[in-house]
Amino acid sequence: MSYQGSLRDFVREHLEAYDFLEVIPDIFWTEERGPDGTLRFRENPEGLRLLDWVAARRPLVAHSVGMSLGSAEGGFSPDYVAQLARWQQRYHFAWLSEHLSFTRLPHAAGEHMDLGVMLPVPYDEDTLELLAGRVAQVRQAVDAPFLLENNVFYYQLPEQELSEPAFLKRLGERTGSGLLLDLHNLHTNARNHGFSPLDFLEALDLSQVVELHIAGGYEWEGFYLDAHSGACPEPVWELLEQVLPRLPNLGGVVFEMFGNYVPLLGTDILLGELRRLRGVLERHGGRP
Repeated sequence: MSYQGSLRDFVREHLEAYDFLEVIPDIFWTEERGPDGTLRFRENPEGLRLLDWVAARRPLVAHSVGMSLGSAEGGFSPDYVAQLARWQQRYHFAWLSEHLSFTRLPHAAGEHMDLGVMLPVPYDEDTLELLAGRVAQVRQAVDAPFLLENNVFYYQLPEQELSEPAFLKRLGERTGSGLLLDLHNLHTNARNHGFSPLDFLEALDLSQVVELHIAGGYEWEGFYLDAHSGACPEPVWELLEQVLPRLPNLGGVVFEMFGNYVPLLGTDILLGELRRLRGVLERHGGRP
């Protein structure tokens, strides 16, 4: 299960509903820039108390959203990576993951603009070289397995040198990182851009997959959105059933729902999806 702030009570009251908890470290702190230009992190004491409580009862995994691994000029911050390393020492995350994307652009001298969205990287040799160096820095600093997540995209960059599966495979081979395979991202991209998700899976090295994500979305003005807005659609459940037997190194599956939908839809949907997910996993040999 993926943690959101609106699930603070849920994670305490329904401990039996989840086997481990995925947390986004960024929602537990506020970033500030000090006089010397370094990033500082003002942590939320109440949030840390909750994580301490869960960590004493369930394994935690970390899902970062702030590395901006694909930023070409300066958006990637060693200060941010150092903060994740400190959290790893405190919470002993089973693994750390990040999106294969960029979220920051140069804005002014020494400053960067946060885009508020995760944009896809080009699938070419230059990007492969850039990411290999960044991933090496993360793996050296943070004492945990590191995974990269396939991104959702609503436009396609022209004249790509590599397909997305080929790029993911080569990046994993070069860096030693694992793959967080987001099946709802795959479903969203396949639906919007008209390709076969099964062909995509065939082109991956599925031995690299350590974690799966599933989620829900909806149609909006001709696009299907990766909105994390409720129940997982049936095509994603079907992808899950098909891919599970082929993942020898799978560590866990996470259902994601954005926190703003929890008050609107209630927690019954979340409980129902977690029960269904557990049933699927049990049919496939009791995977976590």
